[in-house]
Amino acid sequence: MSDMITADLVDLDLAAETKEAAARSLAERMVALGRVTDLEGFLADVAAREAQMPTGLDGGIGIPHCRSEHVTEPTLAFGRPAGGIDFGAPDGPADLIFLIAAPAGADDAHLTILSALARRLMDPDFTAALRAATDPAATASLISGETSPAAPAEAAAEPEPVPAPDVFRVVAVTSCPTGIAHTYVAAEALEQAGQSEGVEIVVEPQGSAGFTRIDPAVIAAADGVIFAHDVPVREKERFAGKPTVDAGVKAGINRPAELIAEVRDKAARGETTAAATGSPVDEAGDPGEGYGTKLRKWLMSGVSYMVPFVAAGGLLIALGFAIGGYTVDKAPSVAEHFVWTDSTSWAALLFQIGGLAFSFLVPVLAGYIAYGMADRPGLVPGFVGGSIALTINAGFLGGLAAGLIAGGTVMAIQRIKVPAALRGIMPVVVIPLISSAVVGSLMFLVVGKPIAELQKALTDWLSGLSGANAIILGVVLGLMMCFDLGGPLNKVAYAFAVGGLANPNEGSLKVMAAVMAAGMVPPLAMALATVVRGALFTRTERENGKAAWVLGGSFITEGAIPFAAGDPLRVIPSAMAGGAVTGALSMLFECTLRAPHGGIFVLPLIGNPVFYLIAILAGTAVSAALVILLKGMGGRGGKDLGRDGVRGAESGTAPKVPVSV
Repeated sequence: MSDMITADLVDLDLAAETKEAAARSLAERMVALGRVTDLEGFLADVAAREAQMPTGLDGGIGIPHCRSEHVTEPTLAFGRPAGGIDFGAPDGPADLIFLIAAPAGADDAHLTILSALARRLMDPDFTAALRAATDPAATASLISGETSPAAPAEAAAEPEPVPAPDVFRVVAVTSCPTGIAHTYVAAEALEQAGQSEGVEIVVEPQGSAGFTRIDPAVIAAADGVIFAHDVPVREKERFAGKPTVDAGVKAGINRPAELIAEVRDKAARGETTAAATGSPVDEAGDPGEGYGTKLRKWLMSGVSYMVPFVAAGGLLIALGFAIGGYTVDKAPSVAEHFVWTDSTSWAALLFQIGGLAFSFLVPVLAGYIAYGMADRPGLVPGFVGGSIALTINAGFLGGLAAGLIAGGTVMAIQRIKVPAALRGIMPVVVIPLISSAVVGSLMFLVVGKPIAELQKALTDWLSGLSGANAIILGVVLGLMMCFDLGGPLNKVAYAFAVGGLANPNEGSLKVMAAVMAAGMVPPLAMALATVVRGALFTRTERENGKAAWVLGGSFITEGAIPFAAGDPLRVIPSAMAGGAVTGALSMLFECTLRAPHGGIFVLPLIGNPVFYLIAILAGTAVSAALVILLKGMGGRGGKDLGRDGVRGAESGTAPKVPVSV
């Protein structure tokens, strides 16, 4: 760091009362040394970064920083104002100001500086020495690490304390396509593993309800990063320059201790990860990650953003049918005709709101597949392509194709080198214009019609589905829903069912019913098994069983994950057997469902509800009986065969499902 700060970049009498004035005064010193070429342009970049998130830290510290094309080399300036300056820290103003400037091409340079600086700022002797410093050259030497802060004089006579061992610090992000259960189960599993391993870990679950960002100071002080995700890590660039382990969310649930050990090993070897330069998903994973894995993540990105529209729109439509009957879709627009005292009008209102929400399904799917591939520039052509898919009746399949075409088109455009004068208008004008024209033309004139024909053939096939074919499809869907308990295969089956609701017919409504029924079985079966033979389960699993009743009844398949994490070789086959039985019976009984979610709470909206409950109960009984049988065959409590064939369940380490799920 000695090349980054010199005596000329230190101002021990900083004449500034605002953070803008402080940044300007320190930036002027950088300009004088030729390290910043355009003062106003650089200050605009600093202000833009400050607008994203305050850079104040506890302890009276401010660290404004940015990457800028106006910076020639990584630079650090220090200022000490007479009074405190507000940089947004929770504990008040800052009196130690560090301005960090990094060239635009050196993506992780300022984060490397920030990381090293943050560690030193945690030392009270270091900050005390900065506040007492009187010489700029000595201060620069102290900040660069060339000299160490002097120990207090009164401490010299005391015995030197034994230094505490360094604590390894990790920050982690967890996320899954729906952001409901896997996200939070993985977060808790990592936190529990961190406690067991003596590691200080802070997890940022990026769930469907949003997320609370980890404090930048915590990230800067971290020794390593763990990403356990199946969808793009949002604002991934915050974690650049650190040893990083990138894995799926299931790895965070099933083997959190291994991920922690892996990141410690990378830190010991000095491996770091540069900031992402492409889309979040395109950059995710190991360098050798195959295209098939990336494709799955792109598709899951679209599904994760689509699910809230499906849930809100589908449930409102179903409620409209429940209140107003199946003729409610013939009602006139409520904007033109609405009677406050007429239940039919209220039913029509719910139906029409739900219909509008549901109409976003395909455009949102396409838009966010493109977003997963090309980041924000992919949104416009993705939404345009998805809307065209609706216009030409290409449906769900058309949305998938439109999203992939839009993302690929934008990625191709982004690889074209353009003059510097055009770079500013590329993301706002050029990329949206060209990509929308290309995607629109391809969807209207080339790929749209064949996909629409395929969609029509699929719809006709579902309409005529009956007898043995229907039962076989029910078995397949049931197996898929229970194989990975909310993972990618589960989401494929669910997306297939939801896609049919875009153009509902008798066959697609049967498929939706079978999928939801099968998805309810695993958590309900595990809950039942813990009641019938509690001795076969650990205390933690029995506690999880209580929550699994609610999760299963609400159609949250992930409620069975804690059981599968501790004993996958018994739990997953048992769940699949029960799901197959339920899916087959639901199709055999010709149960139908217009709502895409809701579990037992939408029972009044189900066709043949009594037989539907029988199908769910039958599958639950089969799964519970099978898991009890398999665990009982393993000896005492069946606890001798956990993950990887070791005593996993006996240890009670299966993560507990948070009540908030």
